Amino acid sequence: MRALLSKECIVEVLTLERTLTELDHVRLLNLLRREAPLGGSPAPLRTIENVLDACALVPSREVAPDVVTMYSQVLLQDLRNGQRSTLTLCYPADAEPALGFVSVLSPVGSALLGLQVGSMARWSTPSGEEKTAEILAILFQPESSGDYAM
Repeated sequence: MRALLSKECIVEVLTLERTLTELDHVRLLNLLRREAPLGGSPAPLRTIENVLDACALVPSREVAPDVVTMYSQVLLQDLRNGQRSTLTLCYPADAEPALGFVSVLSPVGSALLGLQVGSMARWSTPSGEEKTAEILAILFQPESSGDYAM
């Protein structure tokens, strides 16, 4: 976030800086095509559509090791209570939230996709609670392990 100063007010500008691999981008576009019902997309799909529209694309072999890609395992710290958690970002078919596998279509999943270590992920829970967590580390990223097709 940057602050632009003027005589009258301070305006905050949120810069959405996300990076996706070309392969993740293509797979997510295909997922959206399969999941989107005729006549419009539900909110989770619109969120991913927005991410896909506003991201930088890189070949899988060139993605930085500190970027959250599909099947990355991340260490998060809740800014409100300091609690740490480990989550793995996955496709809906592999999601098991109780085991830490969160769908990219979930609020937290779409909030994490493409962010870097040190970034703040923000999302709303199903009950409407606003959550913010810092990405402390990427514990596993497929591309960093030489898996460019996961």
